[in-house]
Amino acid sequence: MKLRQMTGAGMMDCKKALIEAEGDYARAQEIIREKGKLVAAKRADRETTEGAVKAEVNGGRAILVGLGCETDFVAKNAEFQAAAQAIADAAMASFPADAEALKACVLADGQTVESLITQQTGKTGEKHTLAYYDRLEAPYISSYVHKINGKLGAIVAFSKEVPAEVGKGIAMQVASMNPVAVNKESVSKEVIDRELAVAVEKTKEELVKKAVNSALEKAGINPAHVDSEDHIESNTAKGWLTPEQADKAREIIRTVSAEKSANLPEAMVNNIANGRLNKFFKENTLEEQEYQMGDGKVSVKDFLAGVDKEVKVLAFKRFSLND
Repeated sequence: MKLRQMTGAGMMDCKKALIEAEGDYARAQEIIREKGKLVAAKRADRETTEGAVKAEVNGGRAILVGLGCETDFVAKNAEFQAAAQAIADAAMASFPADAEALKACVLADGQTVESLITQQTGKTGEKHTLAYYDRLEAPYISSYVHKINGKLGAIVAFSKEVPAEVGKGIAMQVASMNPVAVNKESVSKEVIDRELAVAVEKTKEELVKKAVNSALEKAGINPAHVDSEDHIESNTAKGWLTPEQADKAREIIRTVSAEKSANLPEAMVNNIANGRLNKFFKENTLEEQEYQMGDGKVSVKDFLAGVDKEVKVLAFKRFSLND
């Protein structure tokens, strides 16, 4: 019972550890910790989509932490929630640079964050992991953690103080709408290149498809009946297409696709693709997104300007255990 109170491990685990340690409590505690590592190794491939996200703000500093586990049952356990809060408190106190540094932080009881996670793994028998850690420094910071499931949170840095309800609203916007950056100027080159490539490819496909459909209609063939080989075979079997029409459709699709693909107007493709990219910025950057907590259709940028023309969002961090 004494060892159980010291470690929180199951009674039989404590008994086995004490027998192995020949009554040495310090060694018995180490055995239980080692057991936690063994459980973690055995369950390394398990997903940790349950758990707790914690956000802490102290003056111009804030941290966001995610402690993951396997099941909702464990996540709702008071001891698990206390462990997540202890890790968040340690992060706020030490303000480490990254997750690896946080694992080395020492808690109030003298153990490290990493050993606490290992110990919790041993107690519950399921994988625990420090799923996320990040931090912000700014003149003013707001935070939000989803109250219903506690698995989604955000912290947002502002250039100056804003009313608490405004800060919370913007943090909720970040949590719910998951923007990729504050504005289009801060979107990474990697993301821009990827989205532009997708937009170019989609534009080319649509232009080719439009040309093919036009040619099919001129030949008296319904494009919807021949939009895949499976449909062609199925609709021929149903009598909606004659074998001759099926062969004609295949020939049109093959020849028109090749011809149109080889002669797509580059300027048109680029203009359409850039339009798609601008739409991506509007839907996926915080400033351009429609503010979800307001009454009317207004962007986040315009909403903040209505509160204070000088205030700017400097940065944000967001994490969800379900992403």
